[in-house]
Amino acid sequence: MSKIVAVMAGNVYKILVKPGDQVEAGQDVAVLESMKMEIVITVGSGGTVKEVKVSEGDFVNEGDLLIELD
Repeated sequence: MSKIVAVMAGNVYKILVKPGDQVEAGQDVAVLESMKMEIVITVGSGGTVKEVKVSEGDFVNEGDLLIELD
């Protein structure tokens, strides 16, 4: 199981996947907004989205779990 975490503190601007989606290495899965910058979160390895742990508009800190993959 892979875990995708926030790379910095900010608001979850967009979630681009949902549970059951297949993702490939390098695919964009979420966008964070911090200090008026958009930070795209990508997957390091492929898999299936098991669970999305956050919702659009949530505030996250660096290292918080965003998405779990199988």
